[in-house]
Amino acid sequence: MVTHAFIGGIGPWELGLVLVIVLVLFGAGKLPQVFEQFGSGVKKFRDAQKDEALDVTPSEDDADEVKKEAAN
Repeated sequence: MVTHAFIGGIGPWELGLVLVIVLVLFGAGKLPQVFEQFGSGVKKFRDAQKDEALDVTPSEDDADEVKKEAAN
């Protein structure tokens, strides 16, 4: 049994039910496209998080804006 902290417990019956629902909604022909788009979306999200985590120092323009706002 697969257990996730935020979901509780997901067993094989639940996973099978989710798979059947996805098959009914999208059809077997579109499934590869759906999962490819989902995967690329997750990858873009992770890349954006990584870029955001690396870019935490304010630029000079940001520092100037903060000074102007503080002066007002």
